[in-house]
Amino acid sequence: MRVLLCLAFLAGALEASDRPNILLIVSDDQGYNDLGLLNEKIITPNLDRIAREGTRLTSFYVAWPACTPSRGALLTGRYPQRNGIYDMIRNEAPDFGHKYTEEEYAVTWERIGGMDVREVLIPELLKSNGYVSGIFGKWDLGINKRFLPLARGFDEFYGLVNTGIDYYTHERYGVHSMYRDNDRTTEDQGTYATFLFEREALRFLEERSADEPFFLYLPFNAPHNSSALDPKIRGTVQAPKEFEALYPIKGEPYKMGQRYGKETLVPTPELRSQGYRAAVTCMDASIGKLLDVLDRRGIADNTIVLFFSDNGGSGGADNGDLRGRKGQTWEGGVRVLSLIRWPAGGIPAGTVNDAFLTSLEVFPSLASATGARLPEGVVLDGYDWWSTLRGQSESPRKNMYWQRKATKAARVGDWKWVDMGEGGSGLFNLSSDLGENRDLSETRPEILASIKKQFDEWYRETMIEAEPRGPFKDF
Repeated sequence: MRVLLCLAFLAGALEASDRPNILLIVSDDQGYNDLGLLNEKIITPNLDRIAREGTRLTSFYVAWPACTPSRGALLTGRYPQRNGIYDMIRNEAPDFGHKYTEEEYAVTWERIGGMDVREVLIPELLKSNGYVSGIFGKWDLGINKRFLPLARGFDEFYGLVNTGIDYYTHERYGVHSMYRDNDRTTEDQGTYATFLFEREALRFLEERSADEPFFLYLPFNAPHNSSALDPKIRGTVQAPKEFEALYPIKGEPYKMGQRYGKETLVPTPELRSQGYRAAVTCMDASIGKLLDVLDRRGIADNTIVLFFSDNGGSGGADNGDLRGRKGQTWEGGVRVLSLIRWPAGGIPAGTVNDAFLTSLEVFPSLASATGARLPEGVVLDGYDWWSTLRGQSESPRKNMYWQRKATKAARVGDWKWVDMGEGGSGLFNLSSDLGENRDLSETRPEILASIKKQFDEWYRETMIEAEPRGPFKDF
């Protein structure tokens, strides 16, 4: 694999007026096909607007098929195996209906795990070049103070600290999870989470002076399933009534089913789809308000607006023709919906770009756009993508690798190898078989052998030979 070594950009190379603002929006478990422009079953006028005024990326991948490692890779520009967050930081006991006491929770893995403090994140990169950074939404990289956003370069934080919450109580399986800066807060309990992240993001935008460039990271928890112990809530997505009304259901909302080893009422597929779509549309409305502020302040043209999902869709999501879903290394787990708009940066409007790109490109590309100095001695796994997005060159990315526990995958050119264990495996040519339906392992064994060899080389470099990073590695 080719890695981008961190050669220094000259800090301050851009004049203050030239430095772009950055609005990075990440949704949670949104389907590849869940965009109004593509799917008449869902309403997303503001995401549609970004697509019309910018570029839709159709071959954009994340680095892991679920929450925590995907977000860690995005913020560091490094494979999960290299930065140390290559699995989830979450507790399993709630899967069996267990509600933690405060004392129990304080010493659980979800409470004490976090990203290695030696890792450099995007806001730390930008701070040296005068950027103010705020995060409002889902953090998911550690709860102890040394792991929280203010210790990782952000100037402001309001949001949930772990992988999911009840949208109204802000509890994760009974444990309150909303924080302001470094402290837990119950000040807004009862208010729908998306509205709170919208409120904080709008305030952050309004408070910025004209000569103060900003990095606004808005990682919504929508449309992730609600993390509530109540069987009638768990397994679906909560949304405000006015948005649920846009997606009426004809059948019964609940049925008898199994939860925690007992027969009880659980949501029907129709209710899950309603909640999912309503949560997406509510999130879209919040995004629209942010776009309006950029317009009103006259800074829209020189603001990079980048949107994508943290992984493939699940639950009520629609992944289109892609095989698989969240948690899997099929295309439906790692290829995600992505949009980018930056008129002043030459990103063409109303276009579709099928270049092979990933979330690992975000870190070095933002450094390039802002004139920020890349950290010395750090190996990045991404590339500067701007000439590719402007249509001036092909993507420098030629391969990508994934591993989640025993499941593996690699894309090399148009070829994709997947090993999902009992969930299936095979070799596919994505240029003619995007749905990964025709296994070519037997007809092209030489390609399969070559990709497996490259995967092993990648694993050796990022897991075995790389400087060790916690929390999972043994060192």
